[in-house]
Amino acid sequence: MRALIEQSTRRLARARLHYGHGTESARDDAAALVLHAMRLPADAGAAALARRVTLAACGRLELLMQRRMRERVPVVYLTQRCWFAGLPFFVDERVLIPRSPLAELIEQRFAPWVQSGRVRRVLDIGTGSGCIAVACARAFPRARVDATDVCEQALAVARINIARHRLRQRVRLRSSDFFAALGRARYDIIVSNPPYVGEGELQGLPAEYWHEPRLALAAGRDGLAAVRIILRDAAAHLTEDGALFVEVGDSERALRRAFPRLPFLWLAFQRGGGGVFLLTRAQLVAQAVHTAQGARTLKPRRP
Repeated sequence: MRALIEQSTRRLARARLHYGHGTESARDDAAALVLHAMRLPADAGAAALARRVTLAACGRLELLMQRRMRERVPVVYLTQRCWFAGLPFFVDERVLIPRSPLAELIEQRFAPWVQSGRVRRVLDIGTGSGCIAVACARAFPRARVDATDVCEQALAVARINIARHRLRQRVRLRSSDFFAALGRARYDIIVSNPPYVGEGELQGLPAEYWHEPRLALAAGRDGLAAVRIILRDAAAHLTEDGALFVEVGDSERALRRAFPRLPFLWLAFQRGGGGVFLLTRAQLVAQAVHTAQGARTLKPRRP
């Protein structure tokens, strides 16, 4: 296996592929594909490298390698398995591949901005695979988590992951366009990795991105269509001390320009990544009051 991984790494490197969909290099891809072809778990130990590879496994690997190189299919879709916040998940092309820096935030239980012992209800907007909702449920064992998505296919994948992690009693899936189906429910934490790719950026993305559902990526002309709705409605669904955490990726600069008076706190991550902001309910309410007094509503300036 060790020799096959090295050989596969060289082949993938020559193919000039794009990484970042759950793997970071040609070697990561090669290791994942070889393990999958050998029908071994993704966390197989170093001892597995000494295994001999069967002809059948070589045949399976070659098919996977061809799809990765010719079709530019991300490895996670080929293996249908990935990790998020230290937890394993099933993933296919019905959902975005989990890769958000929010994982690090969840692992830290949103400290120091949230008192974890007081968290009883969490909302994940646009849950996709359900990875954020599941990770939050694991991080806050006394909390109930609502997870919404407008895509029924995505909810089907999330349902698989919630069942596999035995969290059906604490994680509730809701078919909802943002907050529409939540009534007057309030949450201690609202977290979201919504679509945030603008039209111009979308057209220039590497081929690997085109295997992901467009609904999970595209967010209007400037990439802010989804976050505008979240900013408008989040305060009504947060508890008094509640906090909103949203990833907007490379749309951070556009968001700063669009909402210059909102006091975004942009978070830093030890493992890299960015474009994640924090706003408290008090900050959202204060901004709404300020704009109302100025005969304006909470909306961005025109681009």
